[in-house]
Amino acid sequence: MATGHEVAAGNPPSAGDYVLHHLGNFNSAGHPQTAIVDFSIFNYDTFFFSLVLGAAACLVMWLIARKARSGAPGRAQAALEILVEMVDGQTKMIVHNEQSRRFVGPLALTVFIWVFLMNSMDFLPVDLLPTLWQKISGNDHAYLRVVPTADLSGAIGLSAGVLLICFFYNIKIKGLGGWVHELFTAPFGNSPLFYLPNFAMQCVEFAAKTISHGMRLFGNMYAGELLFLLIALMGMFAPAMSTSGGIMMWLGHVIIGSFWALFHIFIVVLQAFIFMMMALVYVGQAHESH
Repeated sequence: MATGHEVAAGNPPSAGDYVLHHLGNFNSAGHPQTAIVDFSIFNYDTFFFSLVLGAAACLVMWLIARKARSGAPGRAQAALEILVEMVDGQTKMIVHNEQSRRFVGPLALTVFIWVFLMNSMDFLPVDLLPTLWQKISGNDHAYLRVVPTADLSGAIGLSAGVLLICFFYNIKIKGLGGWVHELFTAPFGNSPLFYLPNFAMQCVEFAAKTISHGMRLFGNMYAGELLFLLIALMGMFAPAMSTSGGIMMWLGHVIIGSFWALFHIFIVVLQAFIFMMMALVYVGQAHESH
């Protein structure tokens, strides 16, 4: 359950300082990012946790596949087979090119598990890794965010990766000349008067798909992260209250946190599934001609 640790009674930080500190990334600037988008700042924590969890996802799937056997499967193998069948079924419905599915299917499975693991970092106690990082770094004001998908740069980075895959399949299926021809002739028709409007519309379409794809994941995970922080504040301020008020606040902290954590399991899985499905839809559209 993602609930925070209680601080010493009588000396808690302000609620605003607590939330803002937890929403700050460990980045190249050395301070929290103030702008929504700042390409001059590199978030080390988002990159680190994304890389580690991506490697963990691939390693776990490889270990399960390595030990797979016919007959009665183990629990891990059975769970992975259910996921593979689910993703394979969705891939067949959306991507009709059998050769493409040999790559797109495993890619979609990897994306689902990877995004699920990154989302699941929200279940860790909100103060656990940040406090540990402060002790390791020796800096009581060190920043650390552990949910890569709750960082806009991480979510947009994932959707940008999907965009590059769409570019690849547009060129592979239609040829470079065929895709360029489509960029300038769809959706308004093959006329020199419409070449620039067609190209502008295509650019807007690709940009809108990529931004909405990443923003949807970011928005849901950011809201979940923020709510966990607000619940953690209830437990943090409980020792500073009267005995009865502190007990009520601490009980509310535990009960509400438990219910939200259970509900958040659904959100974590759903957002991973939606991100995977939208990736499949966009790749499927790259196989189609206007």
